[in-house]
Amino acid sequence: MMRHLVLIIVLGLMWPALSQALTVEPSQRIKDLASFAGVRDNQIIGYGIVVGLPGTGDQTTQVPFTLQSIQNMLARQGLSTAGAGNVQLKNVAAVMVTANLPPFAKPGQQIDVTVSSIGSAKSLRGGELLMTPLKGVDGQIYAIAQGSMLVGGLDASGKDGSRVTVNIPTAGRIPNGAMVERAVASTMGGVNSVFLNLNSPDFTTAKNMEQAINQALGGGAANAGNTLSQYLIERAEQYQPVIEMPTGIDVEIVFLEG
Repeated sequence: MMRHLVLIIVLGLMWPALSQALTVEPSQRIKDLASFAGVRDNQIIGYGIVVGLPGTGDQTTQVPFTLQSIQNMLARQGLSTAGAGNVQLKNVAAVMVTANLPPFAKPGQQIDVTVSSIGSAKSLRGGELLMTPLKGVDGQIYAIAQGSMLVGGLDASGKDGSRVTVNIPTAGRIPNGAMVERAVASTMGGVNSVFLNLNSPDFTTAKNMEQAINQALGGGAANAGNTLSQYLIERAEQYQPVIEMPTGIDVEIVFLEG
């Protein structure tokens, strides 16, 4: 019936008060039950190259776009590989780099990135990611990633054909591996009200949260409702069920006082 529950908070409230210990029930904080509408992480992604692998990279004869990426990179550095022929490289790997851009992230801040192989590399352990632009769904660059990787997996093989693989060696992370270059526009400023989306939409929780905010910040500060209309939550016993009777049956209606 209700897709989204929100709390409308009139502009002019003291924002620090909302981040403090406002509780609906003991040990329950509003920040644990709801989040501001429009305040969320944004996913960003980019294509990059990992170098410095100990012979565990892509088979460039099988993954031609890895060699093409290396040639394009060298060309941007002023080096020509036109006469190099079909070069076999084993210490590079083509990867996809992903990250979550936190809300209110500002240029200059650093975020973690995840690096995953998309070629035939056996392991990314020991590799370093070269400068990789990370873009959003709008095609804009929001961060630049680069750095040495941390890989929790292990892949080893013996001359007798035996092989041991622990966890996933073809994916890793770079803590603080990307620098934010562009901030995501926020809709929080310049508005007359803000919305809180309940993590688990419920009328009772919305009403209790409204009462907690009004108690802390003054009456009328918050209203419980949804995106279509405002709802007044009453106690369940105030609503009487409607009983349908078959036709042809006499029904005596009695009005009770009190």
